[in-house]
Amino acid sequence: MRSISVIIPVLDEQESLTELYRQVSQSVQNLSNKYEIVFVDDGSTDGSVELVEKLAGQDEHVHLIQFFRNYGKAAALSEGFKYATGDIVITMDADLQDDPEEFEALIKKLDEGFDLVTGWKKVRHDPLSKRIPSKLANLVTRVMTGVNVHDMNCGLKVYRKSVVKTLDIYGGRHRYIPALAGQHKFKITELVVNHRPRQFGITKYGGSRLFHGFFDLVTILFLSRYTQQPLHLFGLIGFLSLTIGFLIDLYVIILKYGFGESFQKHMAGLLSGVLLIVVGVQFVSLGLLGELIAKSAHKNENMVKRVI
Repeated sequence: MRSISVIIPVLDEQESLTELYRQVSQSVQNLSNKYEIVFVDDGSTDGSVELVEKLAGQDEHVHLIQFFRNYGKAAALSEGFKYATGDIVITMDADLQDDPEEFEALIKKLDEGFDLVTGWKKVRHDPLSKRIPSKLANLVTRVMTGVNVHDMNCGLKVYRKSVVKTLDIYGGRHRYIPALAGQHKFKITELVVNHRPRQFGITKYGGSRLFHGFFDLVTILFLSRYTQQPLHLFGLIGFLSLTIGFLIDLYVIILKYGFGESFQKHMAGLLSGVLLIVVGVQFVSLGLLGELIAKSAHKNENMVKRVI
């Protein structure tokens, strides 16, 4: 029998956790007797940690990963993926809007030959101010990535273990997990799932995520195309800069030695050409250095306070 890991990022969801645990346990027990429920606390301050500790003390299937502070959903999923031991991995949000009864249908869809099945909240119980930007973002993402998924950021997803052990999730990349999986040639599909109204608390995501999401999408598209061959981008820009700078300075030199005009008369052009040449030489190294620093900082920072 296949083992199942359920990963649930948590940020101040104390009111929903007891009922969530009951529903998740009931659903997953109907599918396998080898399972784990991994709560990843992302810096909660409302007593969520103490409640999960209590659940873990009562049920050996429950585990807690606690961060030192709030790092974000991508970090929570990333650590959960590292910890997960199940052949099948399920992710969901902790606010009770995702329905654990959908587990069985999603896994059956996975067994049709897919590597990742993401939920599609076709009927969504969220404010209009949240639904409209989400539809727009999903449309843009489908067009730009070629991954035909209507709800890229749905929290309810089912994966094969090979997928979660391959993906590198950080920053805001959790919004585009299907797109990332598609870049790795995994087979992806979606399934309409039940989305329930929020019972407790308020959403943790503001309107600014639309702008953040756009830049994350640009990053994903850039990395997917140029990670292995970055000079195909930086080299092109650098070459153009070098060429323009060289031609400008060549023109000034011709005016000087061919027509006797002074450098002082064309000093602005001369300096512009030199500047473009310098920029062209440095562009590749600066761009690559920035990407290396960002990725290194993510991997080297110790986020986890403890695991029980």
